[in-house]
Amino acid sequence: MKVLVVGATGTLGTAVTTLLSARHDVVTASRSGKTDVAVDITDPESVAAMYAQVGRVDAVACAAGGVPFKAIGELTHAEVKRAALDKLLGQVELVRGGLDFVADNGSFTLITGILSGEAIPTGSMASMANGGIDAFVRGVAIELPRGLRINSVSPTMFTESLEAYDTFFPGFPPVDAAAAAMAYRRSVEGGQTGQNFRVGW
Repeated sequence: MKVLVVGATGTLGTAVTTLLSARHDVVTASRSGKTDVAVDITDPESVAAMYAQVGRVDAVACAAGGVPFKAIGELTHAEVKRAALDKLLGQVELVRGGLDFVADNGSFTLITGILSGEAIPTGSMASMANGGIDAFVRGVAIELPRGLRINSVSPTMFTESLEAYDTFFPGFPPVDAAAAAMAYRRSVEGGQTGQNFRVGW
């Protein structure tokens, strides 16, 4: 199986790449370009160029998309738009742009997070993006053609990010990124669609 991992250089993307590479032909993509292919998921032309370069794949696994952590009164309009464009609309574009490149009965796996169901101060943009992706996955699953499947993976805070994010998530038990990577394997190799796989909550 040929799997395209987008956001492959981050903590989660590295774990997903490591796990899936043992069983599949993995092609990596990231904004940094320190991967097989460079892509900016906020730019539809960049997404289209990535798919044209990579060609036919059996699965797309996304671990990309960022949001600012700020109080609502401190967010600028540009930051709100960026949060929507990056983690939310960027992942939607991966699906929209990838329809002709994912093989019959293939799959898309997107990333959300615990803030789709929990709230923390400064987390409203993450809640917005995560909730939007989870809803998109449920909604689009019934209309994807050719037996294509789609799911989202929703982890809590990662052990590997504890030092940087512990104050944002007080009292939230962390999980290893490898545990979230297993949910990606479940989505890629399994048969479910329209699901949100929670990890650690």
